[in-house]
Formats: sequence, structure tokens, C-alpha cells
Amino acid sequence: MKKVAARGARAKVIDLAKPAKPSIPGKLVKALPVASDGMAELPFEVEELNRELVAFLATPFDIPGDNSKSGNRLGALNWGVYAFFDYDGEPIYVGQTKENVGTRIRRHLTGRRTDAVAKNILDPYEVCVVRVYPLPQFQLVKASDKAAIEHLNALEYIVFHELLEKSKFNAVLNEKMPSAPKCQIIVPEPIEGRVASAAVTALRDHPDTRIARRAQTLAALAKGISERKVGPGIRQTLLTQAKRLQWLAERRLGQAPDVKDDESDES
Repeated sequence: MKKVAARGARAKVIDLAKPAKPSIPGKLVKALPVASDGMAELPFEVEELNRELVAFLATPFDIPGDNSKSGNRLGALNWGVYAFFDYDGEPIYVGQTKENVGTRIRRHLTGRRTDAVAKNILDPYEVCVVRVYPLPQFQLVKASDKAAIEHLNALEYIVFHELLEKSKFNAVLNEKMPSAPKCQIIVPEPIEGRVASAAVTALRDHPDTRIARRAQTLAALAKGISERKVGPGIRQTLLTQAKRLQWLAERRLGQAPDVKDDESDES
């Protein structure tokens, strides 16, 4: 749209579709600092998790036969079993991979593209520590190798049941239990790392915050169960999550300060 200046003055055509030029010198405009509105940044907790997870997966690790640029670090390992622990040191999930340790763990915690996360079985918010049981001897073995798969399954079974014994609830949140092993193996020395930074822990570790989050996860899990046909495995997960919520709420009740409730505005 164009507008012509009033009579009596030299005619001037003004194009209203074009932005007006700044009334201050161009050099000064370029020198002024541009305030960040956070649009180009990741949320703080997401950024922290990514940073800590990258550092953990970059842990030096000797992988025989892997001469690639990404080799000799934990995240480049193809075969292994992993376990997640919450802020109380309680085991909450056990899994295995024969594709890539780094990729698999990221799918759970950052990509959130696994069935366990999609079904609200595992809440990445609760993961504080990651532990990996590496199997570097199978690095160059095909994912279809029967002997390697049996070894991997046996390791997952052993780790799963060892963590069950150490759990306060004698349970983890897995929907399915690993099948019984078909071979005897030696459990490798695990590598463990904390993926929740001190700053994130300060935001998430308060029991009231965790109770609210756990209750939200439990409700979402229960809602999903109510909307489809499910087996006993996921119902057991629901019960385990309910017990974890009750345990945390009871601890909070016993240790919370004796203060009055906020006064209500109602008369």
C-alpha cells in the first residue's frame, strides 16, 4: 500500500509495506547488544542432561578391533546391558543393546523414543545414575550372532535379578522379565556415571517435587492401561510404581517439618 504526501509540499510516495529505517545511525544500531529471549536455547534441564550424558558416554574404554574415530569410548560400544537408578539409588530399569550403547541410552533419556518411555513405564526425569555392563568382545560380531545373543540375554538376566535383590521393593519397572539364561557367563565390571548434575539435582531431588512427579507418572500409566488391552507385566509395573510412591510419601510424612498449612482465604 502506498500513500502520497499532502498538497502544498513536494509530492512524496511512501511505501507502507517497507519497514521504516531506524532514526539512529546504522553503525550504532549494529553496535547495540541484542537481548536473548531464550528462543535459540534448550531448556536448562535438557541442556544439563545432554551435557552430562555426553560426558558419561565419552568415558574412555578400550574396544578391541574398533579402529573407528568414534571408538575407544563407552558410547561407541555395541553390545552390553545398562541399568538406571533414581535419586535414592534405587534400580528402576534394566535393558540390553546389541546396536550401540550410546544410541540406546539416548533413546530412553533424551530422544524418549522407546516403548518404556512412551508407555510411562520409565520416567527419564527420575534417572540419576546410569550403569553399563560392557561386552566389548562382541564389538565386531553381527547382531544376529546366536552365541553373542545368548551371552547378552544371560547377562541381562543376572543383572536384573541382582538388582532385584538390592531393591527395597524387590522390583524394577520393567514390563517384561528377562528369560532364563542358556549359558554360563562371567559378569563384567560395570561402568557407572551420574547424569543428573548438581544443579539439576537441586531442582528435582526435593521429596515433594518427586512425589508430585511420580504421582503424575503413575496416573498416566494407569490411564494408558485403562484404554487398551494389557498383560500382567505392565500391571505389575503399575503396582511397583504405586509402592514407590507410597514409600516416598511415607518418608516425607515422617520427616516433614511440623508447620501449619497456608491460611485459606475462605471464611
